Amino acid sequence: MEAPAAAHNQAEPTVGSAHHPAEPAVEGVSVRMTVTSPEQMRELGRRLAELLRAGDLVMLNGELGAGKTTLTRGLGEGLGVRGAVTSPTFVIARVHPSLVDGPPLVHVDAYRLGGGLDEMEDLDLDVSLSDSVIVVEWGEGKVEELTDDRLHLVIHRAVGDTTDEVRHVTLTGLGERWATADLSALTA
Repeated sequence: MEAPAAAHNQAEPTVGSAHHPAEPAVEGVSVRMTVTSPEQMRELGRRLAELLRAGDLVMLNGELGAGKTTLTRGLGEGLGVRGAVTSPTFVIARVHPSLVDGPPLVHVDAYRLGGGLDEMEDLDLDVSLSDSVIVVEWGEGKVEELTDDRLHLVIHRAVGDTTDEVRHVTLTGLGERWATADLSALTA
């Protein structure tokens, strides 16, 4: 991400309802930023990993190709986990054990799952949550019942025939876990 002084990379911490007109309102502490390249999206993931700990649930939402897996790749690098982080679309979930005595990363793609938590029960995410960092792509409306404390990331990009790499990212921390977290540190 470019220097915070750049007008297009301003962090806008807000409390209360923070949402894009096309998404439902989510209550919590939010930060918005602009990312201009895949490498910056990976770097955002690496920086976010510094804030994460076992028991954290991260929900990623955004259009196809928005950068959800790229961000998760950066999370994996930042957490020091084993294995290449790739889209788990066809296997639904992958577990990446830690190589540095940290929590494992459980990477879930809920795109093909239609229902709520009932459909995800076989993944035993509730069992993994306490000792893992769980990242769920396309998790909205499917995994919120796991915990009141979660980080909700929405990645917006231009749609249609475009090579534009600009992404607008909104991070919203929900619950006690995120009430005092300094999400604006991610934009420094």
